[in-house]
Amino acid sequence: MTTTLYAFDNDYRKAGYKTIVGIDEAGRGPLAGPVVAAAVALNPAFEIDGIDDSKRLTAAKRKHLFYEILYNALSIGIGIVDAHEIDRINILNATKLAMSEAVSDLSPDILSPDILLIDALKLPAVTCEQVSIIKGDTKSASIAAASIIAKVLRDSIMFIFHEKYPLYNFISHKGYGTREHVENINTHGPCEIHRKTFAPVSVLKLQFQ
Repeated sequence: MTTTLYAFDNDYRKAGYKTIVGIDEAGRGPLAGPVVAAAVALNPAFEIDGIDDSKRLTAAKRKHLFYEILYNALSIGIGIVDAHEIDRINILNATKLAMSEAVSDLSPDILSPDILLIDALKLPAVTCEQVSIIKGDTKSASIAAASIIAKVLRDSIMFIFHEKYPLYNFISHKGYGTREHVENINTHGPCEIHRKTFAPVSVLKLQFQ
């Protein structure tokens, strides 16, 4: 699988795009916490074995690959948009904002990549060439790498929030709408990092006003 994902990116290099940046996010669907985006420019000189869509990997494998990518990528940019901003501008716009911030966060020599390969979206605030690829994290090594960086980083953020808000057990569900999470919101009401415009949070919070 890894070789196939790299072959997808290499087709763009053969077409003349030298600096390729993959972009993906984690956290569009949860009821709590931020949406986190990563922009990754992999080193084309060698392949990182095992890169795949983060959802296909175990937590241990994701963590291992996170450090492999961190140590070996040409550049990595991160964008984070919190729950308050998600409620203010909606999750789609928040995701695009996080992705745009991730591109801006790349090291200066990568700030003008030749092309962005983006999982399912296009970014209005970015001027360089970009391609929206449906299920891109299953096709492109660069996007898959970004999905791993974003997922591991967001999970780490949710571990921190678990320490601050232990009643919701964020360490278990990472803010997603599991039965346990919804029951905890119903019992304790939403906390500071819940997305107040997301159902069922938007409904349950009325009980505590």
